[in-house]
Amino acid sequence: MNAVTEAALTTAIHVNGQRLWDSLMEMAKIGGTDKGGVCRLALTDLDKAGRDLIVGWAKEAGCTVSIDQMGNVFMRRAGRNNDLAPVMTGSHADSQPTGGRFDGIYGVMGGLEVIRSLNDHGIETERPIETVIWTNEEGSRFAPAMVASGVFAGVFDLDYGLSRKDVDGKTIGDELKRIGYAGDLPCGGRQIHAAFELHIEQGPILEAEKKTIGVVTDAQGQRWYEVVLTGQEAHAGPTPMPRRRDALLGASRVVQLVNEIGLRHAPLACATVGMMQVYPNSRNVIPGRVFFTVDFRHPLDDVLAKMDAELREGIAKIAEAGKLDAQVEQIFYYAPVPFDSACVQSVRAAAERFGYPHRDIVSGAGHDACYLATVAPTSMVFVPCIDGISHNEIEDATIEWIEAGANVLLHAMLERANEPG
Repeated sequence: MNAVTEAALTTAIHVNGQRLWDSLMEMAKIGGTDKGGVCRLALTDLDKAGRDLIVGWAKEAGCTVSIDQMGNVFMRRAGRNNDLAPVMTGSHADSQPTGGRFDGIYGVMGGLEVIRSLNDHGIETERPIETVIWTNEEGSRFAPAMVASGVFAGVFDLDYGLSRKDVDGKTIGDELKRIGYAGDLPCGGRQIHAAFELHIEQGPILEAEKKTIGVVTDAQGQRWYEVVLTGQEAHAGPTPMPRRRDALLGASRVVQLVNEIGLRHAPLACATVGMMQVYPNSRNVIPGRVFFTVDFRHPLDDVLAKMDAELREGIAKIAEAGKLDAQVEQIFYYAPVPFDSACVQSVRAAAERFGYPHRDIVSGAGHDACYLATVAPTSMVFVPCIDGISHNEIEDATIEWIEAGANVLLHAMLERANEPG
């Protein structure tokens, strides 16, 4: 194979968009739902089936495959000098319970398509190229989200990562062993020359502005909370209204508070209560305990801090008024992430090379790239999704967008993979 030169970086070097699309549709059959989406929760048998299929494809493409202690899967295409740090890409293969066909898996399959296309064009890169499947990015089965890339980046320690439990008390460590993806390589400490993540936008901006590529410059910071309000269960009939300690009433007022905080810091803030559990959940019993979650996002850390203070102060007042006990625990936090300027420029240059309409954009969602950015030069490539809908079975994209994003990824990675040591 021949090394590609800067002069040869033309649109003649491109991915096979139909093959990429077909691979995505094949993956969508694993955990496919009646509404056209997927349910492939982390470390379930369906997640194993998806991983097995991808690993098989990677081996067919000539990759060597290794797995670390958090179950992260690294699929490596050798370079001319394998002692040099690789250029990395990838995303996740797990989904939300009512997830779509592109969230996460597009980044994994886009990375595999880069490798397949390099093989098609007979191109040898100076550095190795790696495509990664990161474990439990979604956080829907095991909280918090992005826990395995967080361990890789040193944000969490290994014991913390392996000990995360689902609602049935099963841990990540036990489930990795059960499905055969408990690797023995250390999680983290790997040298990375540059990293890119390909993803659908999960929002409406690119489609609305008729832009094919989002050049991701930053990612919003996030704070996740778990809140428990405790009152007193009592009979719904004999208990007078003024004497009630209704935990659900208090929770309802906190939901309103969360929404007000988000609006107060508009237009960039997002504030969500996404999960709630009411005890004892009986129609004729006043709720005595409510567990719920709060999700705050903003691209400025000082604003996130203000939102945090407003939440805690507001919950304290609501609890006092309702004679409730309140527990507020922040379980997940990362600061806003500025992506590496050189990697951002590589994405921008690739989009310009193909003539794709593009714009700079800030990611409103968390991604494994956000943690990876703390240990390696990193950026992201966004493509539109129809109506901006994601985390939904009707999530959709066009083959033209899917191909365009992979072309940009290919060229951004080629540029960095041919840099000398």
